[in-house]
Amino acid sequence: MGVSGSGKTTVAELLAQRLGWAFQEGDALHPRENILKMSSGHPLNDEDRAPWLKKVADWAEVQLDGGQNGIITCSCLKRAYRELVNRRGDGLIFVYLAGSQSMIAERLQTRKGHFMPPALLTSQFADLEEPTSDEPAIRIDIGQPSEQIVAQVVEQLNLTQMNQGR
Repeated sequence: MGVSGSGKTTVAELLAQRLGWAFQEGDALHPRENILKMSSGHPLNDEDRAPWLKKVADWAEVQLDGGQNGIITCSCLKRAYRELVNRRGDGLIFVYLAGSQSMIAERLQTRKGHFMPPALLTSQFADLEEPTSDEPAIRIDIGQPSEQIVAQVVEQLNLTQMNQGR
């Protein structure tokens, strides 16, 4: 989880490859209207995000119901969004990719082919409610190479070889 440009997709893909887990790009679950709205420079509101967050939660629940681990990207900027995605209250851990607005703005300036324009970053930081200690989340600083971020996630979540295939 994290704002646009924090590296969610890159880290998630690397982590899924390392662990052999299913991966879902959360942005692919957005309704077309959301993509068009963001592409035209307008931030999403809670009403826009609700059907998307439900799809994210549904994907996670299918994994859990099947006894499988998985990784899905989702900004989950607000606590209420995380609660909706983690509607069971158990089984999910959020990996919060944290970085400064200036660092992420630099990244967005060089990113190509994404529907989210850099101008919306300010609205994402305005909506961001960092996870608190009572939430199932870890915080990872994105000011390091992606491979080191993945290694940190594996270490912090104690994802050993034993449970990588589940």
